[in-house]
Amino acid sequence: MEPGALKPILTALALPPAGPLLLALLGLALAWRWRRTGIVLAAAGVVVTLALSLNGVAVFLTRHLVDLPPPVSDAALARVQAIVVLGGGMRPHAPEYGWAQPSEHTLARLRYGAWLARRSGKPLAFAGGIGWAATGTDSVEGTAARRVLQEDYGLPLRWLDDRSRDTRENAERIAALLRPDGVRRIALVSDAWHLQRAEAHFRGVGLEVVPAPTQFPAPLERQLLEWLPSTHGLTLSRQVLREWLGLRFTTTAGR
Repeated sequence: MEPGALKPILTALALPPAGPLLLALLGLALAWRWRRTGIVLAAAGVVVTLALSLNGVAVFLTRHLVDLPPPVSDAALARVQAIVVLGGGMRPHAPEYGWAQPSEHTLARLRYGAWLARRSGKPLAFAGGIGWAATGTDSVEGTAARRVLQEDYGLPLRWLDDRSRDTRENAERIAALLRPDGVRRIALVSDAWHLQRAEAHFRGVGLEVVPAPTQFPAPLERQLLEWLPSTHGLTLSRQVLREWLGLRFTTTAGR
């Protein structure tokens, strides 16, 4: 097994919901012998899981754990040479279409990238192959992205990386594709919470990056519902904590 294949496994075990729930289970196991310690750990696991499932908490964490770039301006967009869209996952089984589909995150990024391309006239690139967590499937993000852009938006991809497995490889492979065409300044499209880490990787391979964020974390429902457990709250908390851990690892590895 390649080291990268361990990342999604370790991530799943450390992040919610598995991480705090495993803590709760550990507490219950310890409670047989060390009652007070076990109960405290079990209660902490349950409370953390509930807290992280609140969208209000998730939005708060996003604003304090990662730097959210502002929306890209027309002036900044005019200075770039290409628009690079990062993949965000796949739906390998989509029987209603008859072929694999981009995930919600990938579709949102593609839509925004297409909007920017039409607005600016700049060529498009896409980076995404088969992620480490998707090992074992033959559904490639790049293939699906190119098809969606052509069929739904009538836009071609000038550069396509369909082999990368994570953000670091996205940066390395796209840089290798852009370099022969003399492209150094790019607008980088991804979810707002993902761009701080993604930008660091792309700058690390010598590209000048203008962040082009989409999918900004924000309240989604009336105030009371923002402070009740929800699946979207837990999902956002998991994404933000994953990025925060990724930023710590990227910073440490870069020293």
